[in-house]
Amino acid sequence: MGWSQLTHTFQARSKGCYLVTNEIEKAIGNELRKYKVGMCNLFLQHTSASLCLNENVCREVRTDLTMALDHMAPESLPYEHTDEGPDDACGHVKCAVMGVSLNIPIQNGRLALGTWQGIYLCEHRRYQHQRSVVITIQGEK
Repeated sequence: MGWSQLTHTFQARSKGCYLVTNEIEKAIGNELRKYKVGMCNLFLQHTSASLCLNENVCREVRTDLTMALDHMAPESLPYEHTDEGPDDACGHVKCAVMGVSLNIPIQNGRLALGTWQGIYLCEHRRYQHQRSVVITIQGEK
């Protein structure tokens, strides 16, 4: 059994859902190829952004997901936490619902994502924020 860990920082992005599968695979590719079987954990170190798996081809899914999240937790609610602006509290709500961690199996040196699955970084704040993810790989090399 082996372990590897690294931190990857995404480019600053404003509100929206972004397909980041290729970016993650590029960041861990050399290390990931060493593993025959295992698990890859992605842990986003933030409270107003999220990670999720979703459809990886149709761009409209990203727009629809952002729209649905805004409907679920709109900025217009009378939030008490407004220290960092009107989009902060609703970002925390979206983050709590979606989560900040993914576990993806490893098969023969690759992430075992389904044909139509991709890794998304969902930024819940309007202004650009730089986000970091801790990537932990464990398994049989």
